[in-house]
Amino acid sequence: MANTPETKLVIGLMSGTSADGIDASLVRIHPDFSTEFVEGTEYPFPEKIRQVLFKIFKNCSSPEEICWMNFALGECFAQAALDVINKAGLTPDKVDLIGSHGQTIFHKPEDDFINGLNRKSTLQIGEGAVIAERTGVTTVSDFRTADITAGGQGAPLVSFADEIFFKKDNKTRAVQNIGGMGNVTVVGPGIKSFAFDTGPGNVIIDYCANKFFNRSYDKDGLFAARGKIDENWLEKLLNEPYYTKKPPKTTGRELFTPSYIENFLSSAPENPYDIMATVTALTANTIYNAYKDFIFPVTGLDQVVIGGGGVFNPLLTGMLRTLLGNKIKMLRHEDFGIPDRFKEAIAFAMLAYAAYYRIFNNIPSCTGATHKKILGKISYY
Repeated sequence: MANTPETKLVIGLMSGTSADGIDASLVRIHPDFSTEFVEGTEYPFPEKIRQVLFKIFKNCSSPEEICWMNFALGECFAQAALDVINKAGLTPDKVDLIGSHGQTIFHKPEDDFINGLNRKSTLQIGEGAVIAERTGVTTVSDFRTADITAGGQGAPLVSFADEIFFKKDNKTRAVQNIGGMGNVTVVGPGIKSFAFDTGPGNVIIDYCANKFFNRSYDKDGLFAARGKIDENWLEKLLNEPYYTKKPPKTTGRELFTPSYIENFLSSAPENPYDIMATVTALTANTIYNAYKDFIFPVTGLDQVVIGGGGVFNPLLTGMLRTLLGNKIKMLRHEDFGIPDRFKEAIAFAMLAYAAYYRIFNNIPSCTGATHKKILGKISYY
């Protein structure tokens, strides 16, 4: 391992809460952490893999199946890396490093002691050794565990990249990702960066799109656009205690399970389009309410920068824009030269680069960790 940072060609691999596939980005990272996006691609999970993943999410799997999926997903992440290399017209020997988030199958960020042993833990699968073996490229994986051991939430980790990308002038920004879950990082002059998960991003919208329309997501928000928001039902949905919990905090499928969603659907309006409109409004309102409760008491905002899959839902982004009002400018990652779809994958390339050079890459004020850590485990070819 080199001691002095050098410019490296790095692949970042990201699979989030939606578990629809892998985003792969190929970026050139310089010693000052400036980046150049080279290429990106999306690798959809094979249907069988996705079916088993959702069995695991529902706690309907076995240790044997989880063990197998760790290796099977490693193969998938490796193929995603090879795909982006091929798309860029390169060969694996030209790539220096891979950073893989893996697939979270369980995340318990809160202290919970049994016989003096803390159940606080996290588990991402998609074996890094498999990725390194199949690609021939040194791979950094399993980023969240070290932050958890230091008392952190293990998330949000993209805050490391957000500080580099957006804390560089006199603007105060909320950097809002709307993936399966929503998470925000706040950066600006004169404030210590902080971050937390705002709540569901697309996870409930996707579930309802699948249940009522047999679609994996609400493309362009068209189903929701045909419905009306049921204000009474929305008020019930907003009563979830997580939303009023103070940061640092993080959440995921462990809370917003299928049974959780089905419980609320039992009191939903009859019209499925109204359901889609209301759960879309839920995401917009949880984001805005999180700002009102936890950001605005600390700092004003000049800009909100949105990214992730939710950025492609114009109804959702329109709702959020209306809630924020005209005083706060809403931008996309594209406005800063960062591809909306691949921002989180780029972030994990940057986290891997830092880990390779033994540079601290968590932000304790964002994750709640007691001290800085070097996150990531290295698998050599």
